[in-house]
Amino acid sequence: MQNTSLSPVKCVSYCEYDFSVDGGAVSAITVECNPIPAGAIITSGVIHVKTAVTSAGSATVAIQALSSEDILAATGKASLTLNALLDVVPVGTAATMIRATSNITTLTFTIGTAALTAGRICVALDYFVTA
Repeated sequence: MQNTSLSPVKCVSYCEYDFSVDGGAVSAITVECNPIPAGAIITSGVIHVKTAVTSAGSATVAIQALSSEDILAATGKASLTLNALLDVVPVGTAATMIRATSNITTLTFTIGTAALTAGRICVALDYFVTA
């Protein structure tokens, strides 16, 4: 095997939205995450709902790293139940992977249709760096 400067390590970035800390108004809420460096390729990940998302209305949650809904398309509160596990948009295929064109230090949780009254969502994104 040829020696290269590439590191054969897959990394994980974590981000957590918490209603009690971040609020839940219909808006775009920016939440800090473990940094993903520019040039990294996000290959897959998982969303774990640690506290069920609740709302007096038909609330939705979408998540983005670089562009609208690139991590999670708008998803209704009925799917965001206690201990729910959801796929992120990048599902391990080249067609769905995201190449970070700049450092990613936050994710944006977009609350739509109605405000939230509770919820805690953890996002884990798998990525690697090729250059």
